[in-house]
Amino acid sequence: EMVPTYAWLWTLLAFILTWIVFHLIKRKKTAAEEAEADTEERRDGVADVIIVGAGVAGSALAYALAKDGRRVHVIERDLKEPQRFMGELMQAGGRLKLAQLGLEDCLKEIDAQESHSLAIYKDGKHGTLYYPSSTKFPYEPQGRFLRNGRLVQRLRKKAASLANVQLEEGTVKSLIEEKGMVKGVTYKNSAGEEITAFAPLTVVCDGCYSNLRRSAIDNKEEVLSHFVGFVVKNSRLEDPHSMHLTFCKPFPCVIYQITSDEVRVAAELPADSIPSMANGDMVNFLKKTVAPQIPETGKLRETLLKGVDEGLQEVKIHATMSMSAKPCDKKGVIVLGDAFNMRHPIIASGMMVALSDVLIIRNLLRSLPNIGNTKKVSKLIKSFYIIRKPMAATVNTLAAVFSQVLIATTDEAREGMRQGCFNYLCSGGFRTTGMMAILGGMNPRPLTLVLHLVAITLTSMGYLLSPFPSPRRFWHSLRTFALALKMLGAHLVDEGFKEMLIPTNAAAYRRNYMATASD
Repeated sequence: EMVPTYAWLWTLLAFILTWIVFHLIKRKKTAAEEAEADTEERRDGVADVIIVGAGVAGSALAYALAKDGRRVHVIERDLKEPQRFMGELMQAGGRLKLAQLGLEDCLKEIDAQESHSLAIYKDGKHGTLYYPSSTKFPYEPQGRFLRNGRLVQRLRKKAASLANVQLEEGTVKSLIEEKGMVKGVTYKNSAGEEITAFAPLTVVCDGCYSNLRRSAIDNKEEVLSHFVGFVVKNSRLEDPHSMHLTFCKPFPCVIYQITSDEVRVAAELPADSIPSMANGDMVNFLKKTVAPQIPETGKLRETLLKGVDEGLQEVKIHATMSMSAKPCDKKGVIVLGDAFNMRHPIIASGMMVALSDVLIIRNLLRSLPNIGNTKKVSKLIKSFYIIRKPMAATVNTLAAVFSQVLIATTDEAREGMRQGCFNYLCSGGFRTTGMMAILGGMNPRPLTLVLHLVAITLTSMGYLLSPFPSPRRFWHSLRTFALALKMLGAHLVDEGFKEMLIPTNAAAYRRNYMATASD
């Protein structure tokens, strides 16, 4: 009777031993494969990384990876100096990222102007909000106003100065894919020849109008509005170190010093009705709708009118776009910069988020001897989407909420929020310094931003209820609360409740990416 029992025990023991041996062999084989992938000789003439696009993100990443010994092939559609008016303020947090990447000298010799503050104007009142001098921020609490094209050219030159960077002009037509894995790109070079280039990793950062985005991620941009921007030559504002933001009706207007003698004027326009440049409607709009709302102090209105009278030099109309970040499921490819994630440009933080992403990618890939190990690279890229959240989610939420609040309407609840926001920002103390630290990328904590947005909502409700509550005022204050919940709720869903409300990710980001100015 005991024999069957022993038979069962021996069978079970044999099964367990077989299972252990099988898994040990499998683990050893996997380890051997990974070791082989890590020590695999790099093929001559084949880059480790192909980067599509040499804007701020592409050039910075090329330099950072090449400094770590990677062979980088950068393909840029047009190597001439870009002429664009987005990306003209490098926030303090962005300057820290440049320093950590060893690129801070690219802000020199381009006639960039110091940015110390945000000056806001509404209905004859104004306030100046300074970046806080925080002992927790390991860099100079200042931004830089600049010509974006000049910065891009400096970054390209610095990347191309490294022997293991090949920077060439060409138009990438498509990604080369095999079984859901990107192996490289097909592109036309400057001579018009169609060429295929291969690398274990391809990085797509070809800007907001990316033609490769849809090949890598299932994402679509949303056009929110437009900005008309022009340059006023031989001009200097009385306060050249502030971004001057006027709460115009219906859309805001910004004026700032981009070089020692040039001023940028940019006015927001509705997405569906852009005044015609050809028949003079744009000039009329700027002269009769925008100019009377711009304060006369600090030569602001005078500068705008001078620019209009001189024929709107370097005038451009640019769409403002929003696109939430979606992880890329395909192996062998990463999407970065505006091709990956966009937010309203009113808080001027796109370059800062892009450089933060570049720094994270650089640090993650540093741990790999060989980028050809696809399994390990894919694992690291998954962690990238989590690590980037504190900076990206904070900036994306602030940009979306602030841009919506700035739009003037006849709705009393919305107007109450617009006024409440202005009052809160001008109130001084921890309210002003807290918001400026978030705006400047000096304190990328989503939870802190959520608390400030709740406080702004309460300030707005208080404004609507004063001087004494009435049923009508009470109703509008409740609508303001509902409006704020709707705005914030949309972003909590978009960015993730956990990432926005649990502070552990933000603490880890600060520890690893905000601790020192050099790396």
